[in-house]
Parts: sequence; structure tokens; C-alpha cells
Amino acid sequence: MTAPSTTHIPIRLDHPLPETLNAQIRYLLETQPEATALYFVTSDGEQAISTRTFFEHAAEYAHALKQNGIQAGDLVVLVLEHSLDVLYSFWGAILLGAVPSIFPFLTEKLDPDRYFESLHALVERSGVRLIITYPALFDRLNTVLADVEGMLPILVTDALTTHGNPAEFWDYAPTAESTAFLQHSSGSTGLQKGVMLSHRAVLNQLAAYSAAIRLQADDVVCSWLPLYHDMGLIAGFIMPLMQGIPLVLMSPFHWVRAPHTLLHAIQKYRGTLCWLPNFAYNLLATRIRDVHLENLDLSSMRAFINCSEPVRADSHQIFQEKYAPYGLADNVLTVSYAMAENTFAVTQSGMDGPQKYDRIQRLPFQEQNRAVPADGSDTDGVLVVVSCGKPIPNCEVRVVDGDRDKKPLPERQIGEIALRSDSMLTGYYHQAEISAQALHEGWYLTGDLGYIAEGELYVTGRKKDLIIVGGKNIYPQDIEAIVSQIDGVKDGRTVAFGVFNDKLGTEDIAVIAEITQDDEETQGRIQREARQRIVQATDVNARFVHLVGPKWLIKTSSGKIARNANREKFLQEMAAEGLI
Repeated sequence: MTAPSTTHIPIRLDHPLPETLNAQIRYLLETQPEATALYFVTSDGEQAISTRTFFEHAAEYAHALKQNGIQAGDLVVLVLEHSLDVLYSFWGAILLGAVPSIFPFLTEKLDPDRYFESLHALVERSGVRLIITYPALFDRLNTVLADVEGMLPILVTDALTTHGNPAEFWDYAPTAESTAFLQHSSGSTGLQKGVMLSHRAVLNQLAAYSAAIRLQADDVVCSWLPLYHDMGLIAGFIMPLMQGIPLVLMSPFHWVRAPHTLLHAIQKYRGTLCWLPNFAYNLLATRIRDVHLENLDLSSMRAFINCSEPVRADSHQIFQEKYAPYGLADNVLTVSYAMAENTFAVTQSGMDGPQKYDRIQRLPFQEQNRAVPADGSDTDGVLVVVSCGKPIPNCEVRVVDGDRDKKPLPERQIGEIALRSDSMLTGYYHQAEISAQALHEGWYLTGDLGYIAEGELYVTGRKKDLIIVGGKNIYPQDIEAIVSQIDGVKDGRTVAFGVFNDKLGTEDIAVIAEITQDDEETQGRIQREARQRIVQATDVNARFVHLVGPKWLIKTSSGKIARNANREKFLQEMAAEGLI
């Protein structure tokens, strides 16, 4: 490898790729040790951290893990909030050849008992060898995990005693096919499936996606995204760090309290790239006071990339209208379709031309699963679908039918999205059966629905019933189980689903429950308790808690609650009453 310059990015498709992330760390330390790797922004200010300093701190964690008996291949779970501790410990595990995985941190909205139950289940199922956490959680975790076999002592952040030297761990380098880390799919009661990603897959993704977004040596990534999600972990952490370009990182909790801080960080550090879930476009366009936008300059931005939840054309429109007066160019809003199972990005739009929006006829879409273009004169019955772009290099995408052989469908025919690439998962950790079900003749079946038009992918919905609220995955069966436990709710007679909120640009939770008594006092108690339990379990509020009497809920012929049919019935009633 050659030394970086203003035109060279270390990981490139047209250069030999490093074998492992460890090799790339060594390269960065040899070629640009004093370059700024990270600007860590908090409510108290910001801290600039060089590449050398960053990996010296990571080596402190590597040394502590080694002293506590961790070996290459051992799974290490990080129960840490969005902080320098979680950044350093993640890379410390990688230096040692261990396998880190970040667990969402306990917040005040979550029920602690459910949180620790979920953590216990993950540790027991996945064979976790060690947990890194804070001293304040040490006693509770020791108690919760006392019955788990094979666990090593819990490592607390104040136990680091040795100055870190990354060179101490060069001999621990894994192979290209070794698992680098786990990304978990997130559910409302914890982490569900651990996606195993090899060093080779991650580096292939970094090279391919860097090419897709035209990554440059003078780029600056700005991010507030949580690191237990693939968008935050890869695009907002691993990619800029491994590519040797500056990362401006702030806490998601800091951003939620003061969203304008992201925009001012972009201005201060001349940010060029930022990934956001769709709801953030609405929030930034509607929730920031003008006083916080005085003298704002966003002209440095090359791309805001919409990712992680269904993309809405109207969200792009209101964001563009809001920030055009502040230097936001009209070609900056782009889209990526991504998932942990492909490390991160599958497609990318808008880098070589204008972002595309497909106007299609509503009835063929609803009744025939076809995306028929609407005439320019059409005003009614038209849907606008946002392009997710073309596949990134070395990635194939096709749309298949629902038959057993998964035949590819023609353009503009809606079906399940399948992908094949050199950055795909190895499998799901300790879940061989689920791993086998996800793949069909080398193609990963995403569970998402969409169509292809002129080589670009359009995602239309989800085959699964997942609810996405502000970028967070909520499983309806978890909500149903929570509400069914409330006194006065008939067991097994609940149904949950998502309802899109046009104002916020994301989905709301709606739950319908059959109750045994219909007096006002009982109804009020059940609604209050349902909302409280849902927010405790998911950290998300339920907008609708709809209580019904016997025979309201629609069932299938086999006696199961019909989720889609009940959703449509609910929406019709709400519309008739002017409530939605």
C-alpha cells in the first residue's frame, strides 16, 4: 500500500484490499498516525482524537481482555452507552481477534427487569464469554448472569491499568474468513439474530460502498446514529475510521435533545456525508427553531443519505425546502437500501445524477403487484416511490416470486427482494437453522418487497410485519404479548401494527385489544397501562391504543388474528371519525 494523499483512499476496489481490519489498523498507524480520526462531540464540547491516540486506547481494552482470559474468536458484549468507552472497547476486542457486539444501553424509559432478562437470554443463547460495562452495573449484571455457564468475569471500564500499545497485538491477527464482529437485528425486547460478518466481507463492503458514494480523502462524515444498528456502526463509525477520513460523532441522546447540533457540526467541520433515517428529515425540517439556524451554512455537503426505514418523497421535499436557503444544493438528497446481512449497503442512488422518483398508478400497484407508470396528466390515484438506486459494485439484486423456486420477476413486477454479494453474512451466530432458511441457492432473501425499473431498485413495503418507528424495529408480536398481560384484556385478543405518520415521516404504533369490561374507568386504566408498558419495553410510545368488544377482531379460517385485515378495518373507522 502507498501512503495516503489528497486523492487516495486506503481501501479501494482498484487496489489490493487488506486481508483483515487488523491489517488496515496497522497500515493507518504506519502512514497517518497523527491524522485526526475522530471529533467526539458532547454537550460539554468536543474532543479531537488522532489515529495513534484512538488505537492506543483500544489497545488498553485489548490488554484488559487478554488479562481476563479472552482469546481469539471469543464473543464479547459491550453494555456501554454512546461514549468513547464503547468505541475503544469495540476495537480493543478486534485487536485481540475477539468478536465484539454492541448491546443497546439501558435508558430511563426501559423497564430494567425486561432489559436484563433480554440480556440474559442473549448471553445464554450466544455463548457470550465476557461483558464490558460500567462499575454501576457490575453488581446487577453479576446477579443476573450468575447461572450462565462459561462466562468470564465482567470487565468494568475503570479496571484498565496498562498503557496501550497496538503493536503488542499484531501477532493476534485473525484470518480473512474469521468473524470480525456481530451485528444484531433489533427487536422491541432485545437483540434477535446475531449477523456474523467476516473481515473479508466487511472490507469488501467498505471498498464497494466507498466506490458507490465516490468517497474522497477530503470527505468528513458527521453522525449521531446508534452503534448497535448497521447504519451507525458501518457508515457512521467503521467506514470513516478504516478509510482514514475524519469522523464527527455525537450521541443519539444528545442529538434528540438538540437536533440542530448536527447541522452546526456539519458547518463547523465542513461535513460532506451524513446518513439519516427518514424520520430525521421530518424532524429536522419541522422541529428546529429559526433562532438555531442563524448563519447556518450547509454548502459543504455532498450527500445526505436516507437509509434504514421506508423512504418518503415528501420527507425529502420538506427537508430540501427548509434548508435550500442555507446552502443545501438540490442534488444532495440520496438514498441507500441497506441491511446488516450485507454488512451494510446494497444499493445507492443519486451520486451520478438526480435522485429518481417513480410516479405509478395506485390500482395496479394494490391489485396486481405491478408498478405501472402514471401519465403526466394523472393527478389522482398516483403513488410516488423513491428510488434506492443501483446495486453497489460486486452486489447483485433481483426481485423474485413467492414460489418455492424463487423465479426472477420482470421489471416493474413487485416481489421479494433477493441479493448476492461478496459482503454477505457468514450466517446467524449459533442459529444454523435460521441461516439455512435465509439463503436460496446463494441468494439472501430479504423479506422486503419491491421492483426494479431501468436498473434501479424501488422498495415498496415489507413482507414481514415489522414496524419501524424512528429507525427502530418493533415486532408486533412483542407489543401484543405486552398488552395481553394487562388485567381486563382478553388473552390472545390483541393485534399490533404500524400506521404511517405523514407529519413525522415515520410509523406510529397502533394496538387493538379486546377487553372484558367496557366502563370508562376500566378503559382509561387499560389505555394508560398499555402505553406505559409499551414505552418501558420498547422505548417507543404507542399513538393508538384502541379498545374493542367481542367479535370486533377479524380472524383467519384457522382462528388466528388477521393483522392486515384488522389494520384496514381500524384505518377505515379512524378515517370515518376524522381521527386519522
